[in-house]
Amino acid sequence: MKSKPQRTDSSSNNVIQVHLDASFFFERAVRELDRNHYDKALKYFRKAVEYEPDNPVNHFNMAGILSEMGDYAGSNEVLEHIMKHVDSGMTECYFYMANNYANMEQFESAEEALVTYLEEDEQGHFLEEAEEMIELLSHELKRKLHVKRIKAREGVAEHDVARSLLEEGKFAQAAEMLESIASEHPDFVSARNNLALAYYYMGRFPKAKQTIYDLLEQEPGNLHALCNLAIFYQNDGDEEQVALLLKQLLTLVPFEQEHVFKLGTTMGIMGQHEAAYMHFRRLLRSGEAANDPSLVHYTAVAACNTEQYDAAKRLWQMVSKLDPDSEVPKFYLDQLHSRKMDQRVGPVSYHYHLPFEEQFRLWEKYGSHVPEDIKKDPLIRSSFFWALHRGDDPTKANVIRALQIIGDYEVQQALTSFLEEEQSLELKQMALSVLREIGDLNESDVDTGASESSANPYGQGTPVLTQYLFGRSEQGQEPSPVLDDQQQAVLDMALEEMHKRSEHLREGVQHLWADYLMRVSPDMPTIQHVEGWSAALEYLTMKYVSKGITYSELAQRYGISASTVSRYVKQIDRVCDIQHRMEHIFQALKEKKS
Repeated sequence: MKSKPQRTDSSSNNVIQVHLDASFFFERAVRELDRNHYDKALKYFRKAVEYEPDNPVNHFNMAGILSEMGDYAGSNEVLEHIMKHVDSGMTECYFYMANNYANMEQFESAEEALVTYLEEDEQGHFLEEAEEMIELLSHELKRKLHVKRIKAREGVAEHDVARSLLEEGKFAQAAEMLESIASEHPDFVSARNNLALAYYYMGRFPKAKQTIYDLLEQEPGNLHALCNLAIFYQNDGDEEQVALLLKQLLTLVPFEQEHVFKLGTTMGIMGQHEAAYMHFRRLLRSGEAANDPSLVHYTAVAACNTEQYDAAKRLWQMVSKLDPDSEVPKFYLDQLHSRKMDQRVGPVSYHYHLPFEEQFRLWEKYGSHVPEDIKKDPLIRSSFFWALHRGDDPTKANVIRALQIIGDYEVQQALTSFLEEEQSLELKQMALSVLREIGDLNESDVDTGASESSANPYGQGTPVLTQYLFGRSEQGQEPSPVLDDQQQAVLDMALEEMHKRSEHLREGVQHLWADYLMRVSPDMPTIQHVEGWSAALEYLTMKYVSKGITYSELAQRYGISASTVSRYVKQIDRVCDIQHRMEHIFQALKEKKS
């Protein structure tokens, strides 16, 4: 006899309970979409909306299905519902509404939705498609669409201007524009990358690095930022961080030409010449890029630095044909033979300009008549600004003299920043002198603490540097002293010896002598050695306001010994304390800038 089937305990069954939620229905909807079963997909998307009515993505998917099914009006109803009741920030809905209206041939409604999208959407994911739709609607409406602004492109025009300023070597102006753009549009990563470069070219290295740190927090994989940071670390000598970044960068093979170029130049600067050569060769094979002389130069440099001298020669010859006025390929072709013979010579720089030493040699050849195109050359300017902060003291001194010839806003900014750094007093004196010559040191830059009536007892219009260094600054200033015959003889001799000097230097001598005599009054010194006093006045004036001068040079000119000049210099400087006043000026300028 057969036994009846026994009911088993439910706990012994392998039953998988289905958890019905929005995700479940979303997955079912996607599966049906893959099979082109739009009706079923719509049903499941509707169920997902029921489970999560506040999730705009569910509504958005439902609108998309309706549009695919040709129910454009129904799709727009859902999109409007999203904007009014679910998520008003989902501005891409306006773009899809415009599409739906266009498909219904309601072109004016499509225009209204499209303009709203362009004026309200910050991300701009559908800008290209929107531009195509503008053409379509303009054709259908037989008029141009009126778009007041494209929000996703705000700052783009300004960024293009700032980038041009960078390319022209106007780094301070570029930085000011980029700071404003980055502040108003924090998601504009290109502006922030270029801001970091502007800081870098100006020598403001901590700010350059911090800008990149902030950017990478927002976008950790940004190739431009990673490349920039690698170079910044290398300049700081941070070998550990350089190694970590190189390990990451060497594995990358970017697709976009812009990224290939950035990675290639970075690898070259980092000393990874084989990797640089590979990236540059990829670009040269791409067609139009092969006509860019700077790119061909970079490829030649990479070839040279990997001892592929025949390839380097061929490439630099190509640069000469592409850019016949450039001195760069001629210089390196001339050096190529000696590099083959002596491989101990350091690597060639990837910058498309002459090495700094060669640039400066040519600069000195021009004297004060440097051509305007050379003054404005951004590569020359950036190398000067770099050397101003990173070179040795003799190099910095040469650069300061060269910057005086350029004498523009960028130079003013660079030298003012230079005064804030730990530099020798002599270099700071040179920088101050250049700032005075190019008109950046104004009366308002230095607060001497003097009252309005006593600020300039020696007459209006005196340059503030000579006035402040050599004129009394305390309140209650006595008028200029009346000189006796010997004291006048000291001043007359100094002015006579300095008759070829500029007016402000001659005024400086008068201020200094008057200041000294007033400070020692009533114990006036007995003048027994007119030449010694006069030479000391000229020495101190030249030392602190213009180019330096030696004791020996003055001793020969005044017919006395160098020790005599030194003795009187110390006597005047001990009373007038000019160096303390210089330090006051540096501090005042620093406080003014901060």
